[in-house]
Amino acid sequence: MATTAPNRIITLDIVRGVAVMGILAMNIVAFAMPIQAYFSPVAYGINGTIDYAAFAFNFVLIDGKMRGLFSFLFGASMLLVIEFARAKGESEGAITFRRQLWLLVFGLIHFYLIWFGDILVGYALTGMVAYFFRNRGAKALVGWGIALVLLQLAIMGASADQAHSLAAAVADPGASAATIKQWKGFSSDFAASPAQIQAIVALHLGPWAGLVREMVTAQLWDPLIFSLLFGPETLAYMLFGMAALKSGFLTGEWAERRYERVALIGFGITIPVYAFICWRLFAEGFTVPSIFTWYMTATIMFRPLMVFAYAALIIDLTRNGGWLVDRIAAAGRAAFTNYLGASILMTGLFYGWGLGLYGSLGRAELYLVVFAMWALMLLWSKPWLDRFAYGPFEWLWRSLARWEVQPMRKRVTPGAAAAA
Repeated sequence: MATTAPNRIITLDIVRGVAVMGILAMNIVAFAMPIQAYFSPVAYGINGTIDYAAFAFNFVLIDGKMRGLFSFLFGASMLLVIEFARAKGESEGAITFRRQLWLLVFGLIHFYLIWFGDILVGYALTGMVAYFFRNRGAKALVGWGIALVLLQLAIMGASADQAHSLAAAVADPGASAATIKQWKGFSSDFAASPAQIQAIVALHLGPWAGLVREMVTAQLWDPLIFSLLFGPETLAYMLFGMAALKSGFLTGEWAERRYERVALIGFGITIPVYAFICWRLFAEGFTVPSIFTWYMTATIMFRPLMVFAYAALIIDLTRNGGWLVDRIAAAGRAAFTNYLGASILMTGLFYGWGLGLYGSLGRAELYLVVFAMWALMLLWSKPWLDRFAYGPFEWLWRSLARWEVQPMRKRVTPGAAAAA
């Protein structure tokens, strides 16, 4: 079974490996096209039927689920760090908060200097809150997670209601200048004129300094805003991950039939629901109110079910190991490096300071880039970790958090699993 190893909980690495690879499939459109295209295929990047199919495939099976899966693993891994510190007699609070503070630093650098789609800032801030749930039982963690999902639903439901109200107000011939300005600010990430799209493409094909200027001026507070706006859902997933670890779900301890049942029920419910939501989006023409209603709100209650289904399916399918499973597990062990490395390589491929392919590939063509990056993750991670104890960014993060240079060369130390 691929559930235990001398120094690791292998199932966590495997699921994390799938998640970090899946996140690239989710983010690739935001790397390569204006952000409006992420939410709407009619905004940009459609060259034929295959591109519509690519959007539908991504929306139904990938979008949000890989981020949720990654958040599950973040919560579980944070709990392991706490338990390891506790076992060594170290201050679990000091270790946790130093790690989160340095993750916040990495996230801010990532956001302002590399790519606007950073999730690390939100993970760092939310992880500090998740720490205070560390001693809760699995059932209590699930209960808190459900309550937080409902809170996220209420937040996005209010935003959807505002979208409908503003859309109706701005459609009135007598709409005031203030109302029009409010609508433009509210809808700018979801709909844009051809001239605005052209300006966005030009910005990303321009010099790196211009992008940084945009980040530290027009988008200065975005990391904090998004962390607060989506904080309840992120925290919910972290708590679900803690519960899944405590219950034995994420360590592969459940019977095979239980994993199969979770996967069957989860996918059986969510795939038809997501397909219906996707149909509604196409039927309503991806208007801003429809995006808020269907894309941003209606998916919230169903996403956790599919995340659990994915985790169950991955654990069940990989329990016998194999060369590919070993490669995926290694990609998961170096997930931090693979996540940041993907941002560096993708922006280098698409942005003007690199090869300048921004806006030039269709949605389906972008999957060729995704497959190539997946191959790179699988190729480098295992040989590196056969020789070294950590991925490069994992080593840097650990060294900074402990304020001591960590040994890079691999060594076998009893009980090292929890330090993952």
